[in-house]
Amino acid sequence: MLERRTPHEELVDHLVRSTPLARGEAARVVLDVLAYFDETIEEYTRRRHRELQGRGLTNPVIFARIAKELTHRAVAPPRLSERQLRRIVYG
Repeated sequence: MLERRTPHEELVDHLVRSTPLARGEAARVVLDVLAYFDETIEEYTRRRHRELQGRGLTNPVIFARIAKELTHRAVAPPRLSERQLRRIVYG
């Protein structure tokens, strides 16, 4: 069976060499990670707000946590205020 080639073959090759992952598994991991980091600030903020709200956290705690988390993204966005985050969630 032919394996599907990805645009990130060097990374897939590295994962195959350095982990017990098979080539198909490594390619899937790369694509999953890229999809995670491809999420826009707005999508990330809305998703995290729903997740944290589902855990019973209040908006001030949620927005503080999201603001902190955003600084750790692969390409960190500009620092957003609580008001800006609130506008993303509620419009």
